[in-house]
Amino acid sequence: MRPLVDEDGIVRAAVLQMNTGEDVEANVQSALDLVDEAAGRGARLLVLPEKFHYLGAGEGVARARQSLDGPLLGRLSEAAARHEVYLVAGSIWEEIAGETRTYNASVLLGPDGRRLAVYRKIHMFDVEVGGQAYRESDSCAPGDEAVAVKAPSAWPGTGASAEVVVGLTICYDLRFPELYRAVADLGASIVTVPAAFTMTTGRDHWHVLVRARAIENQVYMVAANQTGRDGRGLESYGRSVIVDPWGVVLAQAPDRVGVAVADLDLGYLRRVRTSLPSLANRAPEAYSRRRLLEA
Repeated sequence: MRPLVDEDGIVRAAVLQMNTGEDVEANVQSALDLVDEAAGRGARLLVLPEKFHYLGAGEGVARARQSLDGPLLGRLSEAAARHEVYLVAGSIWEEIAGETRTYNASVLLGPDGRRLAVYRKIHMFDVEVGGQAYRESDSCAPGDEAVAVKAPSAWPGTGASAEVVVGLTICYDLRFPELYRAVADLGASIVTVPAAFTMTTGRDHWHVLVRARAIENQVYMVAANQTGRDGRGLESYGRSVIVDPWGVVLAQAPDRVGVAVADLDLGYLRRVRTSLPSLANRAPEAYSRRRLLEA
């Protein structure tokens, strides 16, 4: 299997920004075109946005949802194998047997096309912002576990195999730092975030949240967002970003469909964690002892 990390300790990552609508075939073809572009630019870790194959009226979900063994992921698996890349198939509407609701599932495919991990979104986007009510739990059931996956790699100069751990999250999860600490505790050095962040929240919160999760967990964040108006007429913020463990934005997509690429230097990540060892300096035993005093 082609390693995720190159001989210099670099992971070239790409965020694939889409404007998903109600035409599933057109959406999938757009995703495949972006995969081709990102792979052509040397990316080894590619991330598609949330619900990349369908964003539209609720009645269309029944037609768009698929099982993990369905043709949708089959086509993405073929693309991953053809380019020998690690591909986060954004998130899909995953069919649940005997259920009217689906899972909002992020799937990591390996460079041989094999399914390496599935994360089902835990936090449902049940909010009212910008005068619009969102009730994700009407169509999606929540997942119940944090997920990270070890990807084999070759560390420079050692001749030995090693592993880099990739954490999987989705969109609204960004507001729940507990999840990101959980995947950091699993050893993640890279965390992926397929998203469809709204224009209203994105303007004020998107960069702040992605950078905060990177800084506090000392990880690279690879966050691929939707852009423009979807099939429901709702607008996503776009500006997909790749952020380093110091909180610096390494790459950002412009306000259109496209690809942004950056190199993730794992040697730099180790130096950050060594010089500012905030993860090692945690005191979890103290956090569990709590006292609320009355003045």
